[in-house]
Amino acid sequence: MTTIARLLVVAAAIAFSLPAHAQTKWRLAGNFATEHSSSVAMNQFRDELAKASGGALTVDVFPAMQLGGAQENVQNVRAGTLQMIWVGMAFLSRTVPELEAISLPFQFDSREQAFKVVDGPVGKLLDAKLGEKGLIDLGFMELGGRQVTNSKRPIKSLEDLKGLKIRMQPNETHLATFRALGANAVAMDIKELYSAMQQGVVDGQENPFSVINASRYFEVQKYISNTGHFFDFINVVANRKSFEALPAAQQKMVKDSMAKAVAWQRTRATAEETESIAEIKKRGMVWDEVSPQFRDQMRKASAGIVDDVKKRIGADFVNKVIAETAKK
Repeated sequence: MTTIARLLVVAAAIAFSLPAHAQTKWRLAGNFATEHSSSVAMNQFRDELAKASGGALTVDVFPAMQLGGAQENVQNVRAGTLQMIWVGMAFLSRTVPELEAISLPFQFDSREQAFKVVDGPVGKLLDAKLGEKGLIDLGFMELGGRQVTNSKRPIKSLEDLKGLKIRMQPNETHLATFRALGANAVAMDIKELYSAMQQGVVDGQENPFSVINASRYFEVQKYISNTGHFFDFINVVANRKSFEALPAAQQKMVKDSMAKAVAWQRTRATAEETESIAEIKKRGMVWDEVSPQFRDQMRKASAGIVDDVKKRIGADFVNKVIAETAKK
């Protein structure tokens, strides 16, 4: 055997004995419709990450409740059977109650103000709370202002809300707010909502315009009012152990790739809202504009919710959030 041949044999033996270049594949699940801007953003994240890592770190994206409902996804990412989720923040609030401090009724006057708060010191406080529960925060996307729909009657005053059975997210602040407004608030996973409205189990629900449109709630609801009672976020979180098991360079790739996707979604959400309103009206829903007087009624009726939240998660934490929100 020639020297070159011997060298080739030795090289092959060494290569065979070493582990192959590790390729990591994660699963990323969400409950939003495939065409929703958040789902599109997660596909962009997948593509950007694969490019940045040279294929060493890839993600399979599962929108539209393909891997279960929102609450199930939260449980699975905490358990580590799922590596990442993007989910309406309310579904994380039972795991991390401090998130309720950015879920107060009529808290934000604009999306700009809302993101200034979560991108600042408040976001750092929430990052730490999520970390304590085995999660890594990778960003806040826009879910948007939440609006009331129902199948019974126009909503133009507090009197019109009384007794309506309204589906809510499983968030104590949201539930308490609608009880204060006189509605019969019912917690329900979004995967059950369409059929519940179709069958008359609930009279209505509240969601951003983009979700109402993408989920085709106009097929089972007649009336819509632009109440804008909460501004809501979509939180992207990863299992902490899975994330920290990645090499530092790949951790940075995940964060950088997600930052690009989140920035794109926030911009897209503005146009998506306008398009969704036009489509909802086109589909025949009756639009009832909320008057300043009605909005003031809702603010006053729900004013005590802040004190309830302080009792649940601590006055100091809530006061810090309120102070940051008040900054111009």
